[in-house]
Amino acid sequence: MFLLHMVDSTIKKIKSHAANLITLCNLSFGGASIMATLNESYSYSVLFIFIAAFLDRYDGKVARKFNQESELGKQLDSMGDIISFGVAPALLMYECVLSDFGTLGMIITIFYIACGAFRLARFNITESNCYFVGLPITAAGTFLTFSYFLMPIVNPPFYLFVYPILSILMVSTFSLKKL
Repeated sequence: MFLLHMVDSTIKKIKSHAANLITLCNLSFGGASIMATLNESYSYSVLFIFIAAFLDRYDGKVARKFNQESELGKQLDSMGDIISFGVAPALLMYECVLSDFGTLGMIITIFYIACGAFRLARFNITESNCYFVGLPITAAGTFLTFSYFLMPIVNPPFYLFVYPILSILMVSTFSLKKL
């Protein structure tokens, strides 16, 4: 009887923290991406951002499946997203391309991160419905990361347009239906 109670209690605890654990893994891969970028291991940085995107796809699904949605989980998810899809891809592409543009490259990179943070903050204070307002930072960060593969094809000034366009799309007020 005691053993059965302990197993049941442990399963309940795992279920209640599963989504937050996935979110922390997302954040961890974002942090690892930043460290890989700082060590000029750009391919690993790209890989870590894509793993973070995969994890981000499932943390909310797990929370809903186990009926464990919480305000803490929502805030934690935003913290993970700003690291994994704001700072990590911005820093990766800054180091690969925009650092050649000096101060302008820095300003554009910071603008992208600030717009991502604003978008997440706005998301956190609005009522949840069936629509995203503005481009989700996950999509913007994943697209920016994917653009790493375009570097041999496009000229560096291309990124002077991609960053601001993604930034403006994140803070815009157009609506996208959630999948």
